[in-house]
Amino acid sequence: MALDPRSLQWATLAHKALPQRALVTLLRAFDDPGAILAAPAAQLARHVPAEVVAAVAAPVDDDALTATKRWIDDPQHHVIAWDDGDYPRALLDIGHAPPVLFYIGSRALLNRPAFAIVGSRHATPQGRTNAREFAKALAAANLTIVSGLALGIDAAAHEGALGSEASTLAVIGTGPDRVYPARNRDLAQRIAQAGGLLSEFLPGTPPRKENFPRRNRLISGLARGVLVVEATLSSGSLITARWAGEQGREVFAIPGSIHSPFAKGCHKLIREGAKLVETAQDVLDELGLGSSAPATRASKAAAAAPESELLSMMGYDPVTIDALVERTGAPAEAITAVLVRLELDALVCALPGGYWQRH
Repeated sequence: MALDPRSLQWATLAHKALPQRALVTLLRAFDDPGAILAAPAAQLARHVPAEVVAAVAAPVDDDALTATKRWIDDPQHHVIAWDDGDYPRALLDIGHAPPVLFYIGSRALLNRPAFAIVGSRHATPQGRTNAREFAKALAAANLTIVSGLALGIDAAAHEGALGSEASTLAVIGTGPDRVYPARNRDLAQRIAQAGGLLSEFLPGTPPRKENFPRRNRLISGLARGVLVVEATLSSGSLITARWAGEQGREVFAIPGSIHSPFAKGCHKLIREGAKLVETAQDVLDELGLGSSAPATRASKAAAAAPESELLSMMGYDPVTIDALVERTGAPAEAITAVLVRLELDALVCALPGGYWQRH
């Protein structure tokens, strides 16, 4: 199969790693990447400094270019550049948008309304459940769920959105030909088939530490808002939340137990102005969107029920959230929200092993 010359030209420019301002200048002068790559040095020098001219003229490493060509040659793989009609418009609004994106999946998802869900890699079972249920409800309300393919909250959010029409986008911190962490390989394949995998990094790029903060700005940039489900004070999801604030996106956080290290990051965000949410409908209301799925409306109703009703259901022996779900018929996220309020009022306390008890 013949390589698409335009895709290869844009990918070759990506290998040059030109400063964005210089690249914009050259595109204005030469119109397209092929003309930039073919231009004599003297013509380039009329528009950009000597070091940029040298970077354009420098050859690309043969092995790296071969890996890029091999990746592009697959018809399921897409090079999406600034001048593409379906380049994500949301990214063009944030500044320093990557000139080239490497993508596997449905291009139709790239400009759908989107919402990001992120959180700890070492999430609790309840945190993963909350992420999955919020993602499912928000995807049912036509929001494509964006996350970072990490273990824990990210993976649960992707899983919750898969199967819906809105589906999910995974923004990765490696080249598009790699999956990190490897434990999420099957999930990545499902996302590629039913959603989309997106990277600004060239094929062959390994999971370098510095890639992930860069990746996080795209997660928030693609979305109308970011929900942090669980986060320690050192969690990378707080970086995503900070990017969201700088990009003018809404920031949301789910509160948790005052004794849990995985709630401290969320509580910090709430103190700094993030919106506390208990249900997916809270998110939709804040974004000015319609109702979520019926299950989410039931969650909101259950969360709004008087705390005394849940106290009566608890009795006086230690009880798990799963047991309360069975007793009340309410979703786990609603039970968790009420328990947090009760704990803040010193009416219940969290015990080791996931148990709760009345004072």
